[in-house]
Amino acid sequence: MVKKLKKVDAVIVGSGWVGGIAAAELTKAGYNVVILERGKNKKHEDFIGTKDELRYSKRYELMQELNKDTITSRNSINKEAIPVRNNMNARLGNHTGGAGVHWNGMSFRWMPYDFEIYSKTVERYGKDKIPKESTMQDWGITYDELEPYFDQYEKTAAISGEENPLGASRSDKYPNPPMKDTPNIRLFTKAAKALGYHPYRIPSANASQTYTNPDGETINGCVYCAFCEEYGCDFGAKADPIGTVLKTAHKTGKMEIRNDAFVNRVSHDGKKANGLVYTDTTTGEEFEQPADIVVLAGFVFTNTKLLLHSKIGQPYDPKTGQGMIGKNFTGHFNNLSTYIGARGFFEDKKFNNFMGAGGMGSSIGDFSGDNEDHTNLNYLHGYEVHYSQLGSRPIANNAVPYDTPGWGKEFKKNSIKYYNRNLFITAQSGFLPNKNSYMDLDPTYKDALGNPLLRVTVEYAKQDIERAKAGVARCEEIMKEMGADKMNVDVVKDDTVFDHKFYTDHFFGGAIMGASPENSVVNTYSQMWDMENLFVVGGSSFPHTGNYNPTVTIGAFAYRAAEGMIKFLKEGGNVAVTPLEKNA
Repeated sequence: MVKKLKKVDAVIVGSGWVGGIAAAELTKAGYNVVILERGKNKKHEDFIGTKDELRYSKRYELMQELNKDTITSRNSINKEAIPVRNNMNARLGNHTGGAGVHWNGMSFRWMPYDFEIYSKTVERYGKDKIPKESTMQDWGITYDELEPYFDQYEKTAAISGEENPLGASRSDKYPNPPMKDTPNIRLFTKAAKALGYHPYRIPSANASQTYTNPDGETINGCVYCAFCEEYGCDFGAKADPIGTVLKTAHKTGKMEIRNDAFVNRVSHDGKKANGLVYTDTTTGEEFEQPADIVVLAGFVFTNTKLLLHSKIGQPYDPKTGQGMIGKNFTGHFNNLSTYIGARGFFEDKKFNNFMGAGGMGSSIGDFSGDNEDHTNLNYLHGYEVHYSQLGSRPIANNAVPYDTPGWGKEFKKNSIKYYNRNLFITAQSGFLPNKNSYMDLDPTYKDALGNPLLRVTVEYAKQDIERAKAGVARCEEIMKEMGADKMNVDVVKDDTVFDHKFYTDHFFGGAIMGASPENSVVNTYSQMWDMENLFVVGGSSFPHTGNYNPTVTIGAFAYRAAEGMIKFLKEGGNVAVTPLEKNA
């Protein structure tokens, strides 16, 4: 039997950046908030002295338990989906702070082109340039409208950076200078400039100096220990929700985080969300937490699964094109949009590869978005090329040239020789939505509580393959200019298909935003068109994938959504009808 609890102002799914930002802004405005987090309680103290590759990089302690809840996956609508059960293949954040605890910290803004991609493409190239299978659309908002929220997030998260010479306008500089320079980074920068490109230092949430944000929370200066991705920060030097927005919300005394709370569905009457129904996984008891507003602030898979389970909105049907829930699934896929490029091996140069940080490096934006003229290219959108000095941890790094045997004496010799003699350049590309890439409920498999798993279908389009080829070619060009003696260059084949086991990066869609309920699930304040007290926030609302890491853009939309939540609690109605900027 479901036990009904005392009503609060807001109940939120997930304690990552999105849930934390919503909680901080709501509690500062005087509202009482409950966050339901399925993972365990985590504090910064838990990460002290935890540079343990076996624990975090092989046993994935901070990741979702895939034996209890996962997704099923396929690379064609004509195939049967299979469950993803290995955390090596699906590094989905769990516990207090979510993926914002174990992230690398790369903090790019998305481009003006991204938010108006359909209209800007038609204006420059005509409608015929858009592939028939594409479902790309404008977001209903411009970069200029979103810019103040970008600035707000960057100041909350202590972003350290250098302005992109080809980037959009900014209202203010980064709150901190870029991270340290190194011989590795200088080599990439010199080569990129020699080729006529415009390199700049990657903006990073690994703070370059001790910094106190506008809410009064202090982020320490980075010590370049190289344990960022998959790890909580030993030193409190990587901005995360625990040390920033959640800490701010805690101080108000108006936020409660309930850990081990697995949310099953949104309770609603068809027009209004009443609250969230969840199971306490330590006792098996089921509760309903009523609230005036309900916020889905989980990862893309969580938010979409909850909407489908709760029978909110019409599920997307790829055969008819009807329905919106689950539509426009996109991402940075491991064999096409990221983790591919060129690795160079140097005979006479040695680098201090053991040091580094998640957001430390240099990038070029010459081919990002629509910066390159696509008139004579067979793809739209672009890619950014970067070298990042993450730091080579002692166990899991043994890159060797292709002509080295996969085991034995020579493999061991080259593993040692090239540990500090190899550098990798990668090209992260955009991925445009198509009618056959979407999410729905799996007809066969269920989670540990008996709910159907989410099924994910991804089909690559020809232009996605061509875009990836161009990015890899650019990596090879720059690595050659850097003077590598040997190179391992990734090959993107014409028949490349989605490796449906791998979900190791950034994913979007399922509850996309827009200017009208005719083509979107939520408005630009992440408020559902047909259930106005339900907000679906985060990457779920992104109609496509840009070529940059998404966290800053997700954070910006979270701040905008929080403004919408506060306005709704005060006035009700569709907060996008009369923009907040005009009601100040």
